[in-house]
Amino acid sequence: MNEKDTVVIVTARFLMEDAAVQLDFSALSASEIYHCLVQTVLPRPVAWILTRQQNGKHNLAPFSFFAPVCSNPPTLVVSIGNKSAHLSKDTFANLKRDPSCVLHIASMEQLQPLNSSAATLSDQESEVEQLGLEVVNFGEAGLGRIKGSPVAFECCLQQVVELGDGPQHVVFLEIKRAWLDEQVAAKINGRLKVSAADLNPVARLGGTEYAALGEVVSLPRPE
Repeated sequence: MNEKDTVVIVTARFLMEDAAVQLDFSALSASEIYHCLVQTVLPRPVAWILTRQQNGKHNLAPFSFFAPVCSNPPTLVVSIGNKSAHLSKDTFANLKRDPSCVLHIASMEQLQPLNSSAATLSDQESEVEQLGLEVVNFGEAGLGRIKGSPVAFECCLQQVVELGDGPQHVVFLEIKRAWLDEQVAAKINGRLKVSAADLNPVARLGGTEYAALGEVVSLPRPE
């Protein structure tokens, strides 16, 4: 490849116009696209998912390609990649074998264990045990929930959509029940009110970065 060819390829991938960057995704690798998305689609909520391993121990892992998608039925979606080309992440493998899980919304006070739970362990090891976390009773599936998390949803695997060559597993989880800490939630005039400031959820940014909520602005919906 000569110098001229190099210039042509770089120009096709990263187009500069008035100091802005334009990206032609058809010319980018999956890794380059990923790094663009995680640094621009933000802040992202983090799903801290507890599943049961085949040996009966708890698996715990964070995922930030995550959102609510429906209230009837109450459904969350989480995108889960693979450990390697032909090996599923433990969370997905566990859900395929046992469809129950508990999805937590972690607070900033739990940032360190949440980040540490992203480490790659064997399917015989438990992040819960390694991090010294406590699981307390919750739900009917017998999984429990991580003590200290302000919100926990007991969920059941609803469906999976496969995307790309990886493939990427787009997992739909139906919520069966929720637990909200009394420090963050209350019923006011019969309606649930959750304090975002007291919840203080972890927000995922790009690279190694996380963020707290900061200023909260309230605006009424237009008529």
